[in-house]
Amino acid sequence: MNAEIVAVGSELLTPQRLDTNSLYLTDQLNSLGVELVMKMVVGDDRRRLAEAVRAALSRSEIVIITGGLGPTEDDVTRDAVAQAIGRSQSFHQDICDWIEARFKRMNRVMVENNRRQAFVIDGAEILENDRGTAPGQWINEHGRIIMLLPGPPNELKAMFSAQCMPKLERLLPPQVIRTRFYRVAGMPESDLDQLIAPVYTKYENPATTILAAPSDIQFHLRARCADEASALAVLAEVGGEIEQLLGDRIYSTDGRPLEAAVGAMLARKNATLAVAESCTGGMLAERITSVAGSSNYFLGGFLTYTNRMKIEILGIDPAELEQHTAVSEFTAEAMARGAKERTGASYALSVTGVAGPDGGTEESPVGTVWIGLANATESQARRYRFLGDRERIRGLATQTALDLLRRKLGTAGS
Repeated sequence: MNAEIVAVGSELLTPQRLDTNSLYLTDQLNSLGVELVMKMVVGDDRRRLAEAVRAALSRSEIVIITGGLGPTEDDVTRDAVAQAIGRSQSFHQDICDWIEARFKRMNRVMVENNRRQAFVIDGAEILENDRGTAPGQWINEHGRIIMLLPGPPNELKAMFSAQCMPKLERLLPPQVIRTRFYRVAGMPESDLDQLIAPVYTKYENPATTILAAPSDIQFHLRARCADEASALAVLAEVGGEIEQLLGDRIYSTDGRPLEAAVGAMLARKNATLAVAESCTGGMLAERITSVAGSSNYFLGGFLTYTNRMKIEILGIDPAELEQHTAVSEFTAEAMARGAKERTGASYALSVTGVAGPDGGTEESPVGTVWIGLANATESQARRYRFLGDRERIRGLATQTALDLLRRKLGTAGS
């Protein structure tokens, strides 16, 4: 079965509010083997909402409408759904009495507007709301399920988990969804797709999704089968072919970010790491320490943004630094060696470059970054040219530095 979510509320069409309910609902539906195929946000407009509900019912077996069940004139969900399916609404005195009693418990008087919440679409099953005044509704429309749920997340989650999930479990056939989350470094999205498309396009199940970010591509394989064993077998078949094609470009098969994958490799080797940063201004150290348990392998770092700091803190020869400049192979190597020597770390990474928007030269234009790596036996530095604004360049530099270390850790004997 497929599902769609319609989030109701003009406030959700502004930059101030986000629809977080759909994330929770998607997770719950997936746990039942239900695929969410579409979600949309509709403002407080009866006609548009009715059109959206009709369209969703034409495509999917389950339609969940969230929000718009309050007492005010702009709470139009009940009216729009009734219009969409051609049903009337009836006033339920028992619901009105329950709402009034709730107000009395809070030492408040129920206003006339709250009576609107006691109208129920004919034939709907009432979903009780023990956390608010807006009851939900469950409607069977010619074999398709419509759920009307309140907008406040604490009300929606309690109602859905206690009342809707058990109903769905009884209705739905046995089915599971399982996903593999791959992450790939150092490869453009178009190159990756050209390489793996001949594999995944042969299959309708699992479905493949590719998500692109600077120097970090994710692709997900989602299998929907009658049981877990079948889903895992499908993922193993397709995923195995793709893994052979991509090789060590894959750094994670469980969705972990690069800094977590590198941290796990350092921990397995009982190795430690230090960093020396210039143009990234601490971003590399921040990423490394964002991982829980990073104190087991990360010793610390040096933020040497100026030449004086490179000389005084990392011990770089001032004459050599003046000759080669701060953005050079010499300086990147010297920074990495200095960080390693001063901390005793197994490995040290360094980053120095021109993040922009100013400061570039003909020899080192904006986006030029040198990344250094030192271990017990050698040091090296590589030059990169990243395009984009300042934050993108700095982000690419940290991603590339971590991937350089990952590949070094993955080399036998390193």
